[in-house]
Amino acid sequence: MEKVGTLVRYRVFKRRVGDSEPYAVDESEHNCFLVEGMNAIWNIVCGTASVTLFNASNAHIGVGDGTTAEDENQTGLTGTNKYYKGMASGYPQGPSQAGNKKAVFRSVFGANEANFAWNEVTVANGNSDSAVNLLRIYSPKGTKSSGEEWTAEVEVQLQNP
Repeated sequence: MEKVGTLVRYRVFKRRVGDSEPYAVDESEHNCFLVEGMNAIWNIVCGTASVTLFNASNAHIGVGDGTTAEDENQTGLTGTNKYYKGMASGYPQGPSQAGNKKAVFRSVFGANEANFAWNEVTVANGNSDSAVNLLRIYSPKGTKSSGEEWTAEVEVQLQNP
């Protein structure tokens, strides 16, 4: 019997305000769901507990400056500087928009938002440390500064090995 795995692609599109195209796209692949996120998924699927959905109204991408390696027992971002941003219009996308076996979360961080080192990212069902986090990724993407608009995108795909 084959195991089902996951693949998480984390992309940051870096654009200067006023430019139409990004000056850089930083992409990495990961596989670290948090226990609280996995439990939320199963509670949603099974209907066994009341869980805030990861939908357009509730889902947020959080970025932070934490440098701690990923661990499934974490409960969100670990850094001192953190910023949670709601979904861009039309997100999150499920399989009918993003493709089979996928969900895509995307947030746009404006010129005056999250201007610090982006070392970690999460997808949460709220905009604070008390939200439930699906995953946490440690992947330094650089330091965002005023005058830049960065778009964070997290694509989650279930896949057979």
